[in-house]
Amino acid sequence: GIIEKLLHSYGFIQCCERQARLFFHFSQFSGNIEHLKIGDPVEFEMTYDRRTGKPIASAVTKISPEVVMSEERVTGTVTTELRGEGSSGDTQGRISYENRGECFFLPYTKDDVEGNVTLRSGDKVSFQIATNNRGNLGACHVRLENPAHPVKYQGVVCSMKESFGFIERADVVKEIFFHFSEAKTKEELRLGDDVEFIIQTRNGKEVACNITRLPTGTVIFEDLKPEILRGQVLKPLDRGNNARHQTDALPGRIRYRAPDHSEVEISFGEKDQRGDFTLRHGDWVQFKVATDRRDQLNRATQIMLLEESFMVSGERREQGVVASIKDGFGFLRCVEREPRLFFHFNEVLDVDHDVQVGDEFEFTVIQDQTSTFSNNRQSAIRMKLLSSGTVQFELTMETSLSGIVTKDIPNSWANRSPTKNQNGEHVTESGTITYQLNSIKKTVPFYSKDCDVRHFPKHGDKVTFNINQVKRNKEQIAVEIQVVQSASHTNGISKHNSRNSQIYQGFVAALKDGFGFIETIDHDREVFFHFSNFDGDPNNLELGQEVEYNLGIRSGSSGSCSSAENVKVIPKGSISLPAVSGEILEGYVVRPLRSVNPDQNEYSGLIREKMETPDEKVQEYEFGIMGLVNKRELLQVNDHVQFQIDSTGRAANIIAVRKKLRAAVDAIKGQFGFLAYEVEEGKKLFFHISEVKDKVDLQIGDQVEFVLVTNQRSGKSSACNVVKVSDVQARPERLISRLRTISLDDAGPRLIVIRQPKGPDGSKGFSTDVRQTRQPGCLPE
Repeated sequence: GIIEKLLHSYGFIQCCERQARLFFHFSQFSGNIEHLKIGDPVEFEMTYDRRTGKPIASAVTKISPEVVMSEERVTGTVTTELRGEGSSGDTQGRISYENRGECFFLPYTKDDVEGNVTLRSGDKVSFQIATNNRGNLGACHVRLENPAHPVKYQGVVCSMKESFGFIERADVVKEIFFHFSEAKTKEELRLGDDVEFIIQTRNGKEVACNITRLPTGTVIFEDLKPEILRGQVLKPLDRGNNARHQTDALPGRIRYRAPDHSEVEISFGEKDQRGDFTLRHGDWVQFKVATDRRDQLNRATQIMLLEESFMVSGERREQGVVASIKDGFGFLRCVEREPRLFFHFNEVLDVDHDVQVGDEFEFTVIQDQTSTFSNNRQSAIRMKLLSSGTVQFELTMETSLSGIVTKDIPNSWANRSPTKNQNGEHVTESGTITYQLNSIKKTVPFYSKDCDVRHFPKHGDKVTFNINQVKRNKEQIAVEIQVVQSASHTNGISKHNSRNSQIYQGFVAALKDGFGFIETIDHDREVFFHFSNFDGDPNNLELGQEVEYNLGIRSGSSGSCSSAENVKVIPKGSISLPAVSGEILEGYVVRPLRSVNPDQNEYSGLIREKMETPDEKVQEYEFGIMGLVNKRELLQVNDHVQFQIDSTGRAANIIAVRKKLRAAVDAIKGQFGFLAYEVEEGKKLFFHISEVKDKVDLQIGDQVEFVLVTNQRSGKSSACNVVKVSDVQARPERLISRLRTISLDDAGPRLIVIRQPKGPDGSKGFSTDVRQTRQPGCLPE
């Protein structure tokens, strides 16, 4: 029974087996009476008061609540039926069950019965034992166990593991276990399927059986009210590490004003936001109310953040542009801060927007909750999409100014590559322009990004420009710079060498990042040129193209040297090449081109011919970029080549004879990729898309043939002349795995064919007239 009342020296026990309230004296309690409280479950013996003859409890002992509050289901029989409301009779029924050889009787009410069924006296039922509000023991979750006509339940498959799963029930707020073998469907069950099932008790646990699929939309858990309400967030969802330990299914709270003007609080969970953005206390939101059909509880859903939240919160909002995106996250270039800012896609308020590079956003910056103590990364949250052109990194301060360039941008031929300062931050070198404003002489810095690369401003050039203020650091810079008058033509006097006006011709010999080299028409040296001095799109330049140019002087840290200016591509065939004839020779490279090894003094490469006898005189032939059949071929020292000799005695039509290797494409990343071929342990082999023959679109897993090239200076290897192997029937995986396990024993005997078989007449077999037909059973004479 249950302790119902405790007085000075005695108390009363509510008996669970029968409708009785038994007196007991504290002297009959075995233990410290101070440890006994109202609601405690106890065991006792029933005796009779010798004076009055009434039943009383003796030998009272406290029992562990776990004994009666078990999750195990118990089976029993209905002994007393529930009476209908309004009719004469008890609103409680009784169920009997046996435990350790004793018979017990437990009460139950209409709310304790599952499945909307009416229990009759004698029905077999299963149930759980629990204490009710008054502290009395009773039966709850009572279910009719009727094997002939089992009660059918409905629900939705809510989770699945390897061979089992759980169904969210439509009759009570509860999930029930099921095994895949219980599904009576042709196709396998999937997450979200509406199902019908019966419930059986096995080993004291409820399981779903005889599961059949229902039409989608049959099971409805909640009814959505059409009204759109407005309210304020009282308690947002915890998105930190504490969220993992959250036990409440609906931890969020919103306060709103009901139609009767009363203030109401309503709960919400993590699935009720439209998007996964961060909500904060005090945010204004709009939402709808959903009522659960099972327990009639209301919750807020379809929650959207309203604009006025940012005004109410007073939070500091910043702006930026998406600089790069990865899988589910990206980085922003911010107006007011130098480093790139991390953001996650789920913080975008417009859940239907597909984030792209260049998108403009307004956002709030916080300390990233997922970052550790050592990594105090910041991230953007509550990101509101802005219309294109809203975000401005600079403010226009002055327009239409004129000035003179007084300082060049250092290393102008490499100005596209920023350097790093002592803190490891990227710093772009700047030049300066001197100008007059309101009779005051001033200087302003300028950067290569604000210049026209075709007419790059140099020292002494007269320019027009505007002045902007960078919002991030308040620095004023010159922008939209246009060269009005070049310093080389001031007063009609050219400051350059007279060679500047002469037109030269040559061949593109090397292309680097932002600059390149031209092989002269005499093939004896190379001339530097910067992409800013190229007339056209540098991305369209290719090795071996014929160009014309003027010579200028560039000054650098190592002194002055000539560089090509006004570089233009000329039609193929404009430069006549010497005729090539004669036999194909074998040789090997003894000196590469200088573009391969910049440390050497000579520009031309050198090939030594292979001699059949050591007594013959060694012949060597120079070659340039035009001597290569494949202009991208990076010939290294000792590379084996085939070549011919042109009319000037130089090597031409040079083809590298390299061993062809095979491998599968392991990864493709933009303009480069990796092959499943290891040169160094654990590192895949790099290749550039430009090395793929016929510009074939390679996919991961494709088999390719390639040549392995190792750069002698850097020691790095890469794949060249990549050719996709025709799609042939691949070996089955079982054969491949079998081949991997076969060990090759080199120590055993091997068969080596040293001479192919020949027939008696010297041919590769017997001639037809040697053979003669014979009748079966007859031997030839």
